[in-house]
Amino acid sequence: MDVTLRYGRRTMVVPWPQGTSAHVLEPRSVARILHEGDAAAIVTQAMAHPVGTPRLCEIVRPGQQVVIVTSDITRPCPTHILLPIVLEELREAGCDVDCVRLVFGLGTHRHHTRAEQAALIGRPLFDQIECVDSDPTDVIRLGTTRCGTPVEVFRPVVEADVRVCLGVVEFHYFAGYSGGAKALVPGVCSQATIQANHAMMLEPGARAGQLVGNPVREDLEEAAAMIGVDFVLNVVLGPAKSVLFASAGDVTEVHRTCCTYLDERSKVSLESKVDVVVVSAGGWPKDINLYQSQKALDNAAAAVRPGGVIILLAECGEGFGHLAFEAWLTGGQTPDELMERMRENFVLGGHKAAAIAAVLKRASVYLVSALSPELVRRCGFTPFVTVEEALEAALAQVGPGARLLLMPYGSSILPTVPSQKPDLPTSN
Repeated sequence: MDVTLRYGRRTMVVPWPQGTSAHVLEPRSVARILHEGDAAAIVTQAMAHPVGTPRLCEIVRPGQQVVIVTSDITRPCPTHILLPIVLEELREAGCDVDCVRLVFGLGTHRHHTRAEQAALIGRPLFDQIECVDSDPTDVIRLGTTRCGTPVEVFRPVVEADVRVCLGVVEFHYFAGYSGGAKALVPGVCSQATIQANHAMMLEPGARAGQLVGNPVREDLEEAAAMIGVDFVLNVVLGPAKSVLFASAGDVTEVHRTCCTYLDERSKVSLESKVDVVVVSAGGWPKDINLYQSQKALDNAAAAVRPGGVIILLAECGEGFGHLAFEAWLTGGQTPDELMERMRENFVLGGHKAAAIAAVLKRASVYLVSALSPELVRRCGFTPFVTVEEALEAALAQVGPGARLLLMPYGSSILPTVPSQKPDLPTSN
C-alpha cells in the first residue's frame, strides 16, 4: 500500500517498501469534520461557554478600542473562521467594527502583502476591518521578567482597551506548545524581547510537549501577563486543517485545555526508535520555508535511532524564510561548532540552525524540496528530487531489515519512547 504525503500545495506518494517493517504514525482518530460549518459550530459553542472568564460580549463595553491578535501566513490558524464569530460577540456587546483593529503577529517573520492579509481573513471582512502587521520597532516597554526578558510590545496592542488573541495549539520544539500567550510573546514583541525569551531554548526543559519546568513557556507567559490578555480563542486542527476542538476564555486555562486535548490525540508512543523516518511538514503553509519546516524535522528526530535517516518532505517555496537562519545554516560549520557558537552568542534565526545541528549530530537528513541541491548540501542535508530516490538511498544506507516510520503530519504529532513500551502502531 502506498502512502500519500503533503508537499506544498500538492502531494507526493511514498511507495510501500518491500522487505521492511513499515508503519504509519498518525494522530488518534476522531470524528471527521466534513464542512466548514461544523468548524463554526465548534467555535461558536466554545465562545458561548468560555472557561475562566465571562463571555466576550460581557467583557467589552461600547466605545472601547479592541485589538484582535492573530497568526501570520506561516501558521495554519483559520482566522477566516474564527474572526466572524468573535466579531459577532463584539457586536452583541455594542462594539462597532470601527473600534476594532486586527493585528497579525509577525514575530520576526516577513510582512504580508495586502492580498495575503485579505486571503487570511476573507475579502468581505478585509473591506470592513482595519488590518495591520505588527512592527517590532514601534513598541512600548512595559518592564522586565524575572529572567531578564525586556517586555517591549507593539504600540497599538498596548494602547488598546481590550486585547483578544486567536491561535492554534500545536507542539512547539522549545516552547512546549504554540498558542495561548504565545500570540503576544513573541507574536507582537520587539527583537530584543524575542531574542531574550528564545535564548532560553538552550536550557533543560525547553522541549516539545513540556509545560512544567519549561523556561521559555514560563517566561513568555509572565511577559504576556504584564501586557494583559482579556480573552483568548484557541483551536486544535486535524490533518486537513479542519477544526477539531476549540476553547475560549482565560489565556492559561484555554491553553492548557487545548494542550490536554492535543496530547490525548497526538502524543503517540513507540516501542523503540526506528531506522528511517519519512516525514512531511504537512504541506503549505507548514512547509512554506525551511524555517517553518524545521518543526517537523525536530519531531521526526524523536523517533529515529542514532545513525538513522530522516527523509523530510518540505517544498520550501519561499526558501529559508529568515536571513540569519540561512547564514548560520549554510556557514560551513560542523554541527558541534554551530551549537557551541549559539551557546556563546544567541542569535535569532541562528537558534533554528542550532536545533537542526542537534538533529544532524544524531542522524542523516535527506531533504526533498524546491531548494537548489547546492544550498541543501551547504545545510548539511542530502538533496533529492523525489521521495522514491530518497527512500531507496536511505534503505541502502541503513541495511536490510530496516524499520521504517512514515509521519504524514510531522509538525502535528509527537513520537515518544517511554520506559514502559507499548506496541508499535500497526501498519495502515
